Amino acid sequence: MIGKPLSQIGGKGLFVKEIEQAMLRGEIDLAVHSLKDLPTEMPKRLTLGAIPKREDPRDALLTPSSLRSDTPLHRRWRGGVVQGQRVRRIGTSSLRRKAQLLAKWPEVEVVDIRGNLDTRIRKLNEENLDAIVVAMAGVRRLKVDSRALNVELRKLSWMLPAPGQGALAIECRKDDTDVLSMLAKLNHRPTQLAVTAERALLFHLGGGCLVPIGAHATIRGEKMKLEGIVAEVNGGEGVRGVGYGVSGEPEIIGKKLAKKLLKMGAGKLLK
Repeated sequence: MIGKPLSQIGGKGLFVKEIEQAMLRGEIDLAVHSLKDLPTEMPKRLTLGAIPKREDPRDALLTPSSLRSDTPLHRRWRGGVVQGQRVRRIGTSSLRRKAQLLAKWPEVEVVDIRGNLDTRIRKLNEENLDAIVVAMAGVRRLKVDSRALNVELRKLSWMLPAPGQGALAIECRKDDTDVLSMLAKLNHRPTQLAVTAERALLFHLGGGCLVPIGAHATIRGEKMKLEGIVAEVNGGEGVRGVGYGVSGEPEIIGKKLAKKLLKMGAGKLLK
């Protein structure tokens, strides 16, 4: 399996499953996951004890410092061109990001890169890439040095993040009342509601963390807005929609938007 893309050998769910088995055996009491990597279906004896406050859910485009300019990046990029030179190579291992990149800039070449954030930043220079796309949450949590790189956010209006992106999830056993009581203090209710809607959309579309599905929920007062996309891997328009509802009913909002997208043709793209 060495050298194969993660999507071909089962994705990050492989590592999640191993951790969950250790929890079920009583070897560990809890596990902290990146929520976007956690399957929507969990073992019956396990639950999410807490979802802390979410970091920035957006994606970030990182470019070498040699491309630094006083002009905002989104104004310098037109049709895959940066400062008069055509961008040929953008690195990402995400099908969702690849699909939305090609829909925005069909001229670019998307290169598959893997590894942690430090490894991807190193590959940005070693593999002669013009840019890499990563989660902004990771950039902020690891305090990437913006003096060495341009770190500029991609607007959610055209690149929707993965469901749950930017959020952490703390998983534990359902019958472990002591751990559940402790974790309750870490839970952030608005984040929990938002990511529950996003994951409900993912679940009812029948997708996992490896398919090109993007989602982002925002809450204002008692109202929730959920945006979703099922993208075309090769850069077509895909199917995109918006759902609204009461913030206290995130599963209903996610399910309704999933049905809407399926009626619009999302099922064919997922196949």
